[in-house]
Amino acid sequence: MKHLFFCSILFLSISVQAARPKLVVGIVVDQMRYDYLTNYWNKFSEGGFKKLLTKGYNCKNTVYNYVPTYTGPGHASIYTGTTPAVHGIIANDWYDKTEHAKVYCAGDEKRGTVGTATDEGKRSPHRMLTTTISDELKIALNGKGKVIGIALKDRGAILPAGHAADAAYWFDDETGDFISSTYYLQVLPEWVRNYNARKRTDEFLKQKWTTLLPIEQYTESIADDNPFETIAMGETAPVFPHDLAAIYAKYEGYKGVVKSSPFGNILTKEMMLAAIEGE
Repeated sequence: MKHLFFCSILFLSISVQAARPKLVVGIVVDQMRYDYLTNYWNKFSEGGFKKLLTKGYNCKNTVYNYVPTYTGPGHASIYTGTTPAVHGIIANDWYDKTEHAKVYCAGDEKRGTVGTATDEGKRSPHRMLTTTISDELKIALNGKGKVIGIALKDRGAILPAGHAADAAYWFDDETGDFISSTYYLQVLPEWVRNYNARKRTDEFLKQKWTTLLPIEQYTESIADDNPFETIAMGETAPVFPHDLAAIYAKYEGYKGVVKSSPFGNILTKEMMLAAIEGE
């Protein structure tokens, strides 16, 4: 299917003091190369990337001093300010010579799932060896601030939120709900349960993914039908519009299909707004 950018959101609620922000929101857009900012500049709205670039700081000369640039190492490096050699998240999965087994960057068999009966909540940041900016904020505020990570991927929520986070929530492919781990809490807060009860995933899985603008206006991109995109089950070509209902029917109950569409980012955004209001 089309190239998708998965967002993870970390928000930090800070105690009110003079000249200090009350809220800090960190957003990571997975796989979005820097040159996309210039290539697609004319397609951006004034209140989105253009606002961030024209009214904020734009670091134009940055590099990755490690490989591979997978999700886990990337999130950990951004929020710890150091490299995999130091923070310990060297990949999404790797062989641990001390455990004599393959391990997952956010996996933790000592933890349980909160919010569903699956094993997808057996997660924690325990393999990350350093603190994050989120942890340092908690320390600086004597634990009075709140830190919450939200993402479609568990590692995208857990690693940025750090060790001292109040919670991290991520998408469960089987139920279509946001879940968590006993590392953080024993029961989902009411606001999370209320959001899950809205069954927004089910709503999106009935929709079609269409382009915002007429397809011929996407002159910065290659042709809609090209050999570089995966053809989803239920489709014969990787072209718009994508009928999510037809695709979902072929995946036999796998609600993670929604993550391969822009609706996944809407879910993430809505959860963030619900968190700000609920907390």
